[in-house]
Amino acid sequence: MSKFLDRTIERAKQDKKTIVLAEGGDIRTIRAAAMVLAQEIANIIIIGDADKINEMAKGENLDISAATIICPEKADDLQEFANMFYEMRKAKGMTEEKALETVKNELYYGNMMVKTGKADGMVAGAVNSTSNVLRASLQILKTAPGTKLVSAFFVMCVPDCPYGEDGVFIYADSGLNMNPSAEDLSEIAISSAKTFRDLVEAEPKVAMLSFSTYGSAKDPLVDKVVEATKLAKEKRPDILLDGELQLDAAIIEEIGQSKAPGSPVAGKANVLVFPDLNAGNIGYKLTQRLAKAEAYGPITQGIAKPVNDLSRGCSAEDIVGVVAITCVQAQNQDK
Repeated sequence: MSKFLDRTIERAKQDKKTIVLAEGGDIRTIRAAAMVLAQEIANIIIIGDADKINEMAKGENLDISAATIICPEKADDLQEFANMFYEMRKAKGMTEEKALETVKNELYYGNMMVKTGKADGMVAGAVNSTSNVLRASLQILKTAPGTKLVSAFFVMCVPDCPYGEDGVFIYADSGLNMNPSAEDLSEIAISSAKTFRDLVEAEPKVAMLSFSTYGSAKDPLVDKVVEATKLAKEKRPDILLDGELQLDAAIIEEIGQSKAPGSPVAGKANVLVFPDLNAGNIGYKLTQRLAKAEAYGPITQGIAKPVNDLSRGCSAEDIVGVVAITCVQAQNQDK
């Protein structure tokens, strides 16, 4: 376990939050719930059939007795949630009957719990696709005030790494926006800087990545990153941010000084903003597999309350890490 995750778990314990695990039918969810409860990281609500969930837990000798288990179809607040959802969506053609059926879904019911303050955040995606997880969240919770774009990032913890923040990086957007515009990239950079400060408790140094450094190549793909850098600097001149930078110039000091002399970020970057989802997804998986890095995410930023996605290949331990991160996000939103 990385120092980052150790610290995140300790922070979560200091102000315990209530997190919904929406996919109670998956054994990884049950294992994660047992670990979270044993370590007293968070209060847990598991959505699903109580008999089946308890049977799975018993089969692996897992103690989830402290969890609250809710089956939406039997829940006392189902009609209340249906009425609320109908009011939210009736202008878009929602009917009362469809609203009732929709909030029986684990993702929609879980988001309604977060919306109404019965939970502080939600984690899902071990079974459901990213699009399904985020669709429900955006329909119910919407974007955070002042946020123009919801994006996704990974916290990458690279062992024995001299780069970044003691081997800790944020990679964005590595999970959601396929081909962001220059405007979108600027928003991703600004959100990621705040996220890094909140989660890692260190000064963000944001590199806008490209296959070019300071004009070493000419192409519309480079132009997009150059424009994004300009926009981000105009919006938030207080953030240490620079581009366009190649990856080696961004994180290796001697290369950064050579390729981008005078840059406040080159050679020191700990927040890496990728030009598109191709690069971001490939980059995080390469780092995870070749450098044996711990990868936590995709974590979302920009939703009004913390709802986080999981890789469908995640382990129970991965879910525990994302639960702890979700708790800290909720704590920061409270501030």
